[in-house]
Amino acid sequence: MLTRPAPPPTDAAGRLRADFVEWMQGLEPGWVTATPGLGRPAQLTALGNGVVPQQAIRAVQLLAPPFPRCPRCTAA
Repeated sequence: MLTRPAPPPTDAAGRLRADFVEWMQGLEPGWVTATPGLGRPAQLTALGNGVVPQQAIRAVQLLAPPFPRCPRCTAA
């Protein structure tokens, strides 16, 4: 869910901005981009290798079988 305005997608040199990718993935501001010592290339690598939380939630909902209820827990 998008809860804030999108940052510009590219910088002055026309390169992809890591904070834009972070926004597109629905991550909190600074989730990757505020990591000390992590430059732009490493930030983009981390974001590219990351999981989009909303997509992961939906995948688990679709693929995980429902858990059966415990008979001892419901027999009260």
